[in-house]
Amino acid sequence: MNEQQNFWANDYAKDYIKKNSKFDRLLGIEAWQKMLAKTDVIETALECGCNIGRNVGFLNEVLPAATKSIIEISKPAFEFVTQQYELDQSFNGSILEANLEKKFDLVFTMGVLIHIHSDDLLVNMKKIYNYSNKYILMGEYFNRTPHMIEYQGQEDKLFKRDFGKLFIENFPVTLVDYGFLWGHIYDPAGFDDVTWWLFKVK
Repeated sequence: MNEQQNFWANDYAKDYIKKNSKFDRLLGIEAWQKMLAKTDVIETALECGCNIGRNVGFLNEVLPAATKSIIEISKPAFEFVTQQYELDQSFNGSILEANLEKKFDLVFTMGVLIHIHSDDLLVNMKKIYNYSNKYILMGEYFNRTPHMIEYQGQEDKLFKRDFGKLFIENFPVTLVDYGFLWGHIYDPAGFDDVTWWLFKVK
């Protein structure tokens, strides 16, 4: 594991679970309805980096008929989410290590790419791209230029940038929609000033 993967898999996993265990259900549903408003039928969804599965819970109400699959690097979080929800496929490890056997209508990250070092970002994006047969959604912290900020007193654990621009410039996708979940409204649902981009695979 590299420095960032080790931090999320081991050093900070249990503390993060404790700090991210309660969410506003109705706000979470509202946020996902906004992000998916311009999509058509989604029958399968994969979250890359699900932690304890708050988005799985929201999507169980927004997309009740769709199967849900997850990739999660933290063993405690993986055990929690797999006990809480019925999942189609699940993998405990990094995005790059994942060996899921099929493609999905919707593949998404929510506050995950921000924790991947810039040197490893494109290869992780490629893995995400390869798992999708229709839509890719990324919800991350935006900054016009790449910028590292201290996270819980730690260096090199949180990076802001224009993830949407990087993705559309490097992969054959079209932009379907984009938006911003203002923390003043959506923090209780765990979104924390997230900028999101929805792409369709060409």
